[in-house]
Amino acid sequence: MSVQVTWKHDYIITNGVKLHYVTQGEGPLMLMLHGFPEFWYSWRHQIPEFAKYFKVVAVDLRGYNDSDKPKEQSAYVMDEFIKDVKGLIKGLGYEKCVLVGHDWGGAIAWCFTYAHPEMVEKLIVLNIPHPAKFSEGLRTPQQLLKSSYMFLFQLPWLPEVLIQSADYQAIETALKGMAVNKSTFTQADIDAYKDAAAKRGALTAMLNYYRNIFQQRLLNPSWGVLEVPTLMIWGEKDTALGKELSYGTEAYVRDLQIRYIPNCSHWVQQEKPELVNEYMREFLGL
Repeated sequence: MSVQVTWKHDYIITNGVKLHYVTQGEGPLMLMLHGFPEFWYSWRHQIPEFAKYFKVVAVDLRGYNDSDKPKEQSAYVMDEFIKDVKGLIKGLGYEKCVLVGHDWGGAIAWCFTYAHPEMVEKLIVLNIPHPAKFSEGLRTPQQLLKSSYMFLFQLPWLPEVLIQSADYQAIETALKGMAVNKSTFTQADIDAYKDAAAKRGALTAMLNYYRNIFQQRLLNPSWGVLEVPTLMIWGEKDTALGKELSYGTEAYVRDLQIRYIPNCSHWVQQEKPELVNEYMREFLGL
């Protein structure tokens, strides 16, 4: 991908951890937060597009790829993720950003925007429900079934063994297996994700996000109404998070737009990048 020659890799120390990020472009800040089991690379189709208008920063979340991987399980809680994002924005020399998040990165983006609405100009979340809607969903049999992997991830060491087996086959199964269009991920893409997960300490760190999920503010029952303009993009064929989790989000967000993408999986920004980019541009008035 020739565009990568204009991408810059860099590091920033914030909240006691060194975070790796890729950046391209100049101007206002657009900060991109990836999900599980990915890293900054999941935004490869968005970085060059939005670098025309922004300084785009796609970070490796703590525990992932080339970012620090604290050993303590207690390091992977929402309060720490929020501090990481705040430190990133400030450390990059900005007061606010357009915040974009998918999956776990989207959950962090929701919670950060509630904690620091003054630092988020606009919020864009992809295939991740509002935390209140996710909490509701976990009380339904259909979403509990779809989220059953989260309960497996609570176990010590066994999930690591299962994911590592057969050259990290579980990573390929999650990406290609869930995708509607099986050509979404090339072998080079799959290898990049496997290599990132195989870095020393990464897999346990990635799983620790889930191991703390039931003890933290993500499932806090009290959520106010968010005033930050928000765009939700949702691939309708998400097998991990049901489309119904997006229903009723307007009760929690005053200025909300939802764009559903049919025949598209959880990996929405990689499977339908042109459409995702178009919806993002429209929302941002570009």
